[in-house]
Amino acid sequence: MSRKAKRKPNSVPIKARDAADNSAAPLAGGDMLPAKPAKRRRRGLGGLEERLGYRFADPAVLDHALTHISALTGSRNRALSYKRLEFLGDHVLGLVIADMLFSAFPKANEGELSRRLADLVRRETCAEIARQMQVADVIRLGAQEANAGGRLRLAILADVCESLVAAVYLDGGLPAATALIERFWGERLRRPMRPLRDAKTILQEWAQARGLPTPAYREVARTGPHHNPEFRVAVELPNRPPAEGLGRSKRAAEQAAAALMLSREGVRTGADG
Repeated sequence: MSRKAKRKPNSVPIKARDAADNSAAPLAGGDMLPAKPAKRRRRGLGGLEERLGYRFADPAVLDHALTHISALTGSRNRALSYKRLEFLGDHVLGLVIADMLFSAFPKANEGELSRRLADLVRRETCAEIARQMQVADVIRLGAQEANAGGRLRLAILADVCESLVAAVYLDGGLPAATALIERFWGERLRRPMRPLRDAKTILQEWAQARGLPTPAYREVARTGPHHNPEFRVAVELPNRPPAEGLGRSKRAAEQAAAALMLSREGVRTGADG
């Protein structure tokens, strides 16, 4: 897909940006975002651009990437929130990370590359990077979502991280998106690989070595909307209190529960850092 027609980063004069900023940002279809003092909003977005290392040619793209569906009024069309950008950003991120891994580890087989990729694009990593970007204060949320602590929710932070990747890609093309990903993922990408065995495998081997049965996993709860659920899963072993983990899938929740039990039992997995 060619992006040659896109304007290059840092090509928009600051004065032009300031003149275009309004306290209430209109979106396609006539919906309006909640009003926010223009100068305060500009400062927040300008600071974010500095941290991203990228200046948007079209500031509306950046605003779109930061807009949670709870901030929309009117039709509340899901397409006007960041969800479509999140979808695109997820795939752009995967492509760029895969290319970086392919170049950085010429002797790695496809299994190792796949494990590295999965670790770098998982929700927890994206949420951690969103915190590094300091996006919480500039996410547009409805009052109810904001009051419920939405700015700190792992799912929202991870989604916004991916939507920002897409926004940079749409505004500046693949080279700009690649530079952003290198800026925030590059150091992580070159770290020593996490152990090949996951927490569930390690816990099972640890239990078997002590004559214990295979750990049993039980879904405790499922919360959130159908399209974006969060699972709580407990892992149980005889004569030990269960450990519970959260995840956006049952598998992720099981891994989190297993990791917690291993940590509680003092078993080092080497997965930290």
